[in-house]
Amino acid sequence: MMITQTTPTPELVASAMTYEQYRILATELFEQGRTTSADAHYNTPEILGYTKMNLARMSRLDKQTVIHPQLTEAVQAVAGRWTWLVLTESWCGDAAQALPVLRAIAGESIPLRLLLRDENPALMDAFLTNGGRSIPKLICLDNASGEVLGSWGPRPAALQAAIVEWKAAGDLTFEHILENTQRWYNADRTESIQNELLTLVRRWSEVI
Repeated sequence: MMITQTTPTPELVASAMTYEQYRILATELFEQGRTTSADAHYNTPEILGYTKMNLARMSRLDKQTVIHPQLTEAVQAVAGRWTWLVLTESWCGDAAQALPVLRAIAGESIPLRLLLRDENPALMDAFLTNGGRSIPKLICLDNASGEVLGSWGPRPAALQAAIVEWKAAGDLTFEHILENTQRWYNADRTESIQNELLTLVRRWSEVI
């Protein structure tokens, strides 16, 4: 596997935030009437309303998320070998659902570092989803080589497929799609993301 120009540099990784630093930043900016993005499109009253809900959901998931024992075991087996770098923004609903779970999965075994999508367009463009800058996007880095072992995101595959269907049907508003998405996450209770990450952790651990 070759290191490419889109591979995150050690300097970029070193500049990334911890989960705790990101939570503080997102909260402080929200209290100032802003999201983590400087783009005016993501700082409207409507988007700030979504951001308020995102912060509340993250706090709830921080307290309630329980990781499957087999996933914890798989992650502990690669302790010290990887860093997880995640592109995110505070206005993103999928990020609010995923980040607390990723933090719980990583635990003390895998450093979790966060970068803002809009401040890192070149890196984001190397990890597009169907041509879009969808977030969150987790990038798994090998600490020894700096190579990218793989990525995950922006949401569980089953939800991604459902959203594609909802949009294709053409009879749901954006607000209805958001409501359906939230109901899906509530019913799933982090099962899908945990199962997908277990599969990926096992796959990435086989990469030499």
